[in-house]
Amino acid sequence: MKANVGSTDKIIRLVLALVAVVFAFVTGITSGLGIVLVLVAVVLAATAFTGFCPIYRVFGMNTCPVRR
Repeated sequence: MKANVGSTDKIIRLVLALVAVVFAFVTGITSGLGIVLVLVAVVLAATAFTGFCPIYRVFGMNTCPVRR
């Protein structure tokens, strides 16, 4: 897996993951919406920590700076 998520993108993903977890607790962690929000948060955090986003690969996107 080649990294395709840049540092700014990682920060945004982590912030959105945190917001999703907070909303999950506000709406009820065991409610349907709460479970979906937790899953979204896990995916966002995982892609931020690994630096790889499969959806970016499908669409040919890359926010990583070019290494020379």
